[in-house]
Amino acid sequence: MSADEAFSAEMQAGAEQEFSVRLKPKSHPELGEILIEENLFAIGRNEPPFATYDRELVAELSRRHARIFWEGGALYVADLGSKNGTSVNGVAVQDKPCRLYDRDELRLGGTLAYSVRITARKAKPRRGGTLLSLTLTPQRDDLGLQPIVVERFPFLISKADEQFARYKEASPHQVNYLSRRHAHLFLKGGAPFVEDLGSTNGSFVNGTRLDERAVELHEGDVLGFAGSFFVYTVSLQREAEVEPTLTKFVPPPSADAANSDRTTFVAAADSFLDIFCADPAPVQDEINDEAVPTGVEIPDPAAERRRGRAAHLAYELRKAFASGEAGAGKRAMRWGLGGLVLLVVAATALYQVGSTERDIKDLIAEGEHAQAMKLADEYLASHPDDAAMKTLGTEALLKAKMPAWIEALKAGNFGAAGGVLTDMKTQAGHNADALALLGELDWIAGLEQFITARGGSEAPIRIYEDEGKIKAVLQRWNDDPKAHQRALALIGAYVPAFKDAYAEALTHLRKLESDESVYLAAIDRLNASIATELGQDNPQALDEVLNDYGDKYPRLAGLDRLREDLRQYAALDRAVRSRRLGPLVALLDKVKFSTPPFQEQFAKLAATRLPATDVIAGYRNATKAWRDGNAEQAFAGLQQISGGPWSDLVAMQLEHRKAVQQQFKELQAARGGKGYEEKLLAFYGMLDADEDAWFVHATEADVRAYRDRALARANELGNHALTLWRQYHAAGAIVGENRLESGISPKFRAQARLLADARADMQQAVRIYKVLNADVAEQWTKLGDELDTETELQRRSLQELQAVLEPGVLKAKLALIGGRSDEERKSP
Repeated sequence: MSADEAFSAEMQAGAEQEFSVRLKPKSHPELGEILIEENLFAIGRNEPPFATYDRELVAELSRRHARIFWEGGALYVADLGSKNGTSVNGVAVQDKPCRLYDRDELRLGGTLAYSVRITARKAKPRRGGTLLSLTLTPQRDDLGLQPIVVERFPFLISKADEQFARYKEASPHQVNYLSRRHAHLFLKGGAPFVEDLGSTNGSFVNGTRLDERAVELHEGDVLGFAGSFFVYTVSLQREAEVEPTLTKFVPPPSADAANSDRTTFVAAADSFLDIFCADPAPVQDEINDEAVPTGVEIPDPAAERRRGRAAHLAYELRKAFASGEAGAGKRAMRWGLGGLVLLVVAATALYQVGSTERDIKDLIAEGEHAQAMKLADEYLASHPDDAAMKTLGTEALLKAKMPAWIEALKAGNFGAAGGVLTDMKTQAGHNADALALLGELDWIAGLEQFITARGGSEAPIRIYEDEGKIKAVLQRWNDDPKAHQRALALIGAYVPAFKDAYAEALTHLRKLESDESVYLAAIDRLNASIATELGQDNPQALDEVLNDYGDKYPRLAGLDRLREDLRQYAALDRAVRSRRLGPLVALLDKVKFSTPPFQEQFAKLAATRLPATDVIAGYRNATKAWRDGNAEQAFAGLQQISGGPWSDLVAMQLEHRKAVQQQFKELQAARGGKGYEEKLLAFYGMLDADEDAWFVHATEADVRAYRDRALARANELGNHALTLWRQYHAAGAIVGENRLESGISPKFRAQARLLADARADMQQAVRIYKVLNADVAEQWTKLGDELDTETELQRRSLQELQAVLEPGVLKAKLALIGGRSDEERKSP
């Protein structure tokens, strides 16, 4: 799937739509396509439909080969340590799940290859009987186990999870029999399934050890993990199928399971991404020789509980005498009383060495976490490498401070959360392990603050504002995602309330990963398109590009800034191409680009095609003097400019202004004489309202004094322009064959003259109307527009022939057409 298609699919998610995945065989079309409609699909040689294939075709599949699953609106494939591997588009899927897109090639081993196709489908309506929760009730009530109510799936059974790690102190071996990724519960077709994840000591359903395949769970099933200790009865709570206006719940099977004081409610789902991430260096699990179905004698867990101080001291003394050998006691007796005293002293010393650790454990057990935290930090100040003490200190610190941090984070009070975190760092000043975990909390707070500041995970992506922040958040996570996951899971094991914040952060992380793959990729492509079109002097093509992105990416904010920069750049480009120095300098005083691609292109334009800064400054000063009526200062300023490529235009502007100054002197000399009115209107008509502002102001009063005659003159000019325009069309206008002539034919010259004179008369008439603040007749406005349109059409058509016509001929024809010649006469 392309990034655009991925985005389109994602936009539909959640709008009463689900997705189907089809695996279309490429290597063996005769097998037919595989339809996947569930959140999790198992791939293995004994899994359907692979179990029905010819044995030779699936010989390279492992029994637990791979899994395809949905997570956070995205499709992934995970290899489960298969012998012959899994690859996507030729790249091996190793220890981290790989995201799948539409039309990706998925290869299983070296034999089976499929094309992945993702399509939207209507969401299935929710019916009565939907599974609401699954309750695991301990089979025995003398082991101190708590019931577990699973309300969200998937649910990972793990020794690191608080639901099981909480028993580590009382029954350490039983917890160690569990694997870090032991098994998981998930939904398939609305029904709960359990799958063993290759655990050391296995998972059991009704006394049968699971193989590589998942097994559906039913009401009353007995589910066990790693032997005969963690054994539970399964009960399913479903939505009632009657009275559809009400929501009814089937109660748990026992009062104990419903007692919230003794029941663990699992409301936040685990992540398939975490479940199927391979551990490159797995910790060896403790092997349970009794990993068999129920009915085996279970050791009394009371024997494994923590001893009191006195019992511990007696234990240490006994151990000291025994020394692990039967003959050691006899030798101790032969040593006599002195040896006994020494042994007692040694045992006492051994006891005292561990007293701080026992004190901290007792404080934690009693809920005195702040005091335990302080005691641990004091001890670590002089024993910084004590691993056991760092573990205890970390536990005490997190349990003491995390609740306040979680509350501040939940309330969106990031200042308060930061204050708590700063205090935690101070309290953990001698605990490197704790400081590493606090770095994870710092990342989560930064992520949540960023999401909140943007207005939520579905807020618009602000172009040129959010990209760097999103990449920074993801980069910090992607530097070692497994280490981050382990650290955050450890925090959750110490402080179960953290799991909600962790789940929320992971949800936001997945959304940012999706935004990176869709929106940030789209922004990169947009920037490339802008750079290409501007580099090819084709800015007009960007209008369509920006409109297209606005349609495809509704959450992309900031396109209006690009449109404004494009408008400014197009005007600047036209001014450069027309080589009109006055309007160009005026435009440079106004333009201000706010987006990086246009800022970069403007810098390139300034270095290659724009006048140098000293030329612009000199022209600006000379123009100010000219507008203020200081003609001689204006002339001197232009004469001092060394314009390089623009020097010819500076010289033309100097000659133009000198001509205006001379004509103004002549007009003043003719004031009150015969023909003054004609000279006045002719002079006024040649002025530029902006650049020649001083002369416009100096003659405005006289022009208004001749208002009636001036209006008549304007009307006369309009009628003359109309006559010329009709003659132009009557003679057949200027057609392609006239423009293609290698020389200038009489017909081209005559037609060009008609068009240029008509346009000049109409422009002068309009100027007179504007000076007198008179309304321009509709017919003259329409005529002016027609003349301008035809002039621009002829000029553009001629410029397109620059590869055909000799440059001198092209320049002469453009001069005859007009438009440009008028502009050059006024302001180069």
